[in-house]
Amino acid sequence: MSQLKVVVAGAAGRMGAANIRAITEHPDTVLHAALDRDGSEAIGQDAGTLAGLPACGISITSDAEKALAEADAVIDFTTPGASVMLSKLTSGRKLVHVIGTTGCSIDDDAEIAAAAEAGARIVKSGNFSLGVNMLAALVRQAAAALEDYDIEVLEMHHSRKVDAPSGTALLLGKAAAAGRDVDLEERSVRVRDGHVGPREAGSIGFATLRGGTVVGEHSVILAGPHERIELTHRAEDRGIFANGAVKAALWAAGKDNGLYSMADVLGL
Repeated sequence: MSQLKVVVAGAAGRMGAANIRAITEHPDTVLHAALDRDGSEAIGQDAGTLAGLPACGISITSDAEKALAEADAVIDFTTPGASVMLSKLTSGRKLVHVIGTTGCSIDDDAEIAAAAEAGARIVKSGNFSLGVNMLAALVRQAAAALEDYDIEVLEMHHSRKVDAPSGTALLLGKAAAAGRDVDLEERSVRVRDGHVGPREAGSIGFATLRGGTVVGEHSVILAGPHERIELTHRAEDRGIFANGAVKAALWAAGKDNGLYSMADVLGL
């Protein structure tokens, strides 16, 4: 089997660097190109050097058309607008597109789904950690089994994260809602401030913390009469997300076009 030729979008970011390292370290993948936004100070710099590796001879570019030429896959942890734009390009080229971008709107998700239907093999997830996706499966089971317990999702990230709740928190909230066979949008409570009254039965609450350099911490609390269960995941290195993204890209390379999740990749 020849190596999967992978483009990293958002190459100048911390996740971009982690993705470059993961691709370089995996025997079945090779870095094909590195892409970043127009105007980035990283344009023209060597992608390997920027990721803390030896120089690889691949300069970071803002030309998406050039970067995708002859590629097999894209790993994309960028912004909603950039991911939607890239999904249209990967769709036209029948590429694998791994999307770890969070903060997408309903309209963004609809456009990405349309791109998958039209030709791309898209794996989109709020978190590519193997542990988090196993946690989501456990949350779904617990929510179904403990149907009268209150559910709260607590998350903390570094001070530079721009969206809230995190994509992982929403992934866990959706898992809880699926376990209860309810719509998360109808049951979620994102803000509590002032005199809000007693907790509404069946709601799924979210609490967001930001500060320091925290990679990611998530807990799902199931609170019942006189007892409380806490299911927790703590990310200690961004490499866990990058390794999961590489695993997803290799898995999707053998699939038909469509929209997949990390649960599909792991058989959960």
